[in-house]
Amino acid sequence: MGKYRNNIFWWGLLAVTLFMVWLVQRAIPFMMDDEWYSTLLYSDQRLQSLGDVISAQIWHFFHWGGRNIAHGILQILLLCGPFVSDICNLAAILFLSVLIVMLSGRMKKGQCIPFLCIAIASLHALNPNWKMSMYWQAGASNYLYITIIILLFLSCYTRKLEEEEKKDLPGITLFILPLGLCAGWSNENMGPAVWILTLGVIIWRRRTHRKIRPWMIEGNLACFLGSGLVILAPGNFVRAEQVASNEYGLLWNCFLRCYYVSRAAADYLFLAIILTAIVIFLNVFMLNGKLDRKEIAFLAGAVLSWGAMVLSPHYPDRATFGTMVFLVLVLFSQMGKILDNGRNVRIGWIAASAGLLLWLRAMYFLGEYMALDWGWIL
Repeated sequence: MGKYRNNIFWWGLLAVTLFMVWLVQRAIPFMMDDEWYSTLLYSDQRLQSLGDVISAQIWHFFHWGGRNIAHGILQILLLCGPFVSDICNLAAILFLSVLIVMLSGRMKKGQCIPFLCIAIASLHALNPNWKMSMYWQAGASNYLYITIIILLFLSCYTRKLEEEEKKDLPGITLFILPLGLCAGWSNENMGPAVWILTLGVIIWRRRTHRKIRPWMIEGNLACFLGSGLVILAPGNFVRAEQVASNEYGLLWNCFLRCYYVSRAAADYLFLAIILTAIVIFLNVFMLNGKLDRKEIAFLAGAVLSWGAMVLSPHYPDRATFGTMVFLVLVLFSQMGKILDNGRNVRIGWIAASAGLLLWLRAMYFLGEYMALDWGWIL
């Protein structure tokens, strides 16, 4: 009976969570860049077909920037209209949360739904700007959808880091090329970071005398090509000429870049970093656990995607989304190991309580937004 009640509790919590996410999705309209991307970009004519999206993205590549995958997704969603976009965004948040639970090894019986609830909550509670990275349509396309593509691509490689090597996924030689291209052709920090990570997996297999599959080389090269396209797009150089910081001297620019990166760690990502560090400390030093290869890879991804932004003249809070997800993967994996370790029940309760606090923090953010939208808070 107790197990049945626990299942009812967690399924009810998941339903409440998804309902709140849906309410906020419906409340946040298309805005800001969404209005411009609803057009052909080079004219005020509204998008009418997929052909218009292709035409707009060709112009975008040569005149404004290389994030064609993200902005192509954006224009398709804008073309579909608000209701369809809201459904897609809700599905994307749920799917990314499922990916986090899977990649952190928490799909075990009895843990899946609780960790799924906390995963959705973590994307809000640890997010420095949940509204602009998951609900604003341009932000969702650039960060939410792109992170899903990156994790799908990276998961093909992290499977090869596990103690008991798993078989290749069916048809991987067919889908790894477009998936790798899209993962690299994502944004300026996450694309190169995932390319280096997959290259690291290949080098590790080489050093440990494990077989390197042809698809691993192909996917890595496709990711490298995509990273080059997003960074070296002619439109990026056009856009860079309009950035005010280019008027500053070299020394001042170096100071600003270091300041932006430091702020990302000490402000935007601070809570995620602290919680991850605490959970690692509890598992590794208090319970004699360890960091496995996948967790080390995710930590490396967080460091690479965070540090790569030193090359950018701006580091907005929403750009830390992918880095935050890498940290959440490690957080969940280590938290799960603590719960699996029955030697210290007190530490297990602390970890479970921390997860519920994250859920409450997320519900506060979503509830506050809806209260403001409904006029309950003036």
